[in-house]
Amino acid sequence: MVAVAGRGGQAVGILSAYGLRLARKRWRFRAFRKRRELSAVVDRTGRIRGRDLLLFSTLRNERLRLPYFLRYYRELGIDHFLVVDNGSDDGSREYLAQQPDVSLWTTEASYKRARFGVDWLNWLQMRHGHGHWCLVVDPDEFLVYPFCDTRPLRALTDWLDASSIRSFGAMLLDMYPKGPIDAQPYREGQDPFEIAAWFDSGNYTISRNWLYNNLWIQGGPRARMFFADDPARAPALNKIPLVKWHRSYAYVSSTHMLLPRGLNLVYDEWGGEKASGCLLHAKFLHTLTGKAEEELRRGQHYAGSAEYRAYAATLAETRDLWCKWSEKYINWRQLEILGLMSKGNWA
Repeated sequence: MVAVAGRGGQAVGILSAYGLRLARKRWRFRAFRKRRELSAVVDRTGRIRGRDLLLFSTLRNERLRLPYFLRYYRELGIDHFLVVDNGSDDGSREYLAQQPDVSLWTTEASYKRARFGVDWLNWLQMRHGHGHWCLVVDPDEFLVYPFCDTRPLRALTDWLDASSIRSFGAMLLDMYPKGPIDAQPYREGQDPFEIAAWFDSGNYTISRNWLYNNLWIQGGPRARMFFADDPARAPALNKIPLVKWHRSYAYVSSTHMLLPRGLNLVYDEWGGEKASGCLLHAKFLHTLTGKAEEELRRGQHYAGSAEYRAYAATLAETRDLWCKWSEKYINWRQLEILGLMSKGNWA
């Protein structure tokens, strides 16, 4: 990811740094308290070994996506999945409980009051992730990193360890079909990018959060289509999904930023590049309309589910996100050429 120059930034003072340390303690204590909302369905964490790569996720009603999601990350090299099911009624819980490399917890508690699942996963990472490389993704997010077509995820984490790098950034890249998103139904077990093969290659803005030292990226089809009147309200696309976890760490806002804030420096401040990836985002399939309706009823998402309100309003008028500037996905090298990810000095 390229270096970014911000305006008006200044070093965080001693009081601010102290405040961030207090905030980290608060988020960790909050996660400790929220552990009581989780009930184990099946706990196979005793099978986790010292160098295992772990994946953490929170979901609700994602049964259709799960077979490909698990296969994709197993093939990358994930050894164990730790999942929180937030009240699914579509068979997701039963399906996951049958998987030999999955530990599963369930809760009917408020997703919103758990800071949109962050508290639950912070607790599981505190309890089970210490000393492991941990990947935190949603069931519609698929990590692409340099050389992912020839090298397993362990090759990346070994290189990060050898380079004394503790965190790895990835831009969320919204993928969509050419034509109406409901024209071709998604089938269980199917690669979603056989349908949603297109993305926006250039309409992104990047700024720097001077308090947390993370980047803030917006744009893509969600800014272009769903938040065209106010793109500053479009969802953030910056993610730090892969971290060599320590029990003292805590995510603050989804995987957009975490503490201690040095983990957010996944970009080069001095004009070079650091290795980074992309999370291919398979949200825009035929299932989105029903998902938007469900989430509007539940009201459990950020800012009064404003994102899902925008989806519902726009999809009532048009279901086609493709435009003449859309780019068809080929591979990670294409994304590097476009400046959306970088291999840095990893050769």
